[in-house]
Amino acid sequence: MKASLPLEEFLPYRLVRASELVSRRFAARYHAAYGISRPEWRTFAILGQLGHTTATEIGRRSTMHKTKVSRAVAALEKRGWLSRRADGADRRIEHLELTASGAAVYAELAAMARDFQAALREEIGREAAAALEAGLAAVEARFVSLEAADDD
Repeated sequence: MKASLPLEEFLPYRLVRASELVSRRFAARYHAAYGISRPEWRTFAILGQLGHTTATEIGRRSTMHKTKVSRAVAALEKRGWLSRRADGADRRIEHLELTASGAAVYAELAAMARDFQAALREEIGREAAAALEAGLAAVEARFVSLEAADDD
């Protein structure tokens, strides 16, 4: 008989579980304040950071499926928080940008996120937060480079 694998000790499971617990906690805040979903938040955050981009780029950066990105874009557009503009050379591509009201909401959401992050760091302790950030940076550096190599 093979030895069992305690899931709670398996690093990939722990990463996903920790991410889900923290994400749910933050999602409750922005959902209560603005009524937006996680895909909408991720789309908003990426678009707010970049200023303008495409749905394809949002999907790549967020690792969300294109269907989720498309629904998030449509929901944010319906609220008047983003605008779409067809690409002059390729009609399949739409350029996305926050509207003035979207930029104002983004600024509020960004402040909320910074406050949440600061509180999380305090809650787990500065040393643990620094160690976690260093560990995550190492994982991301390794796997982002591998994923980029796979795309080539």
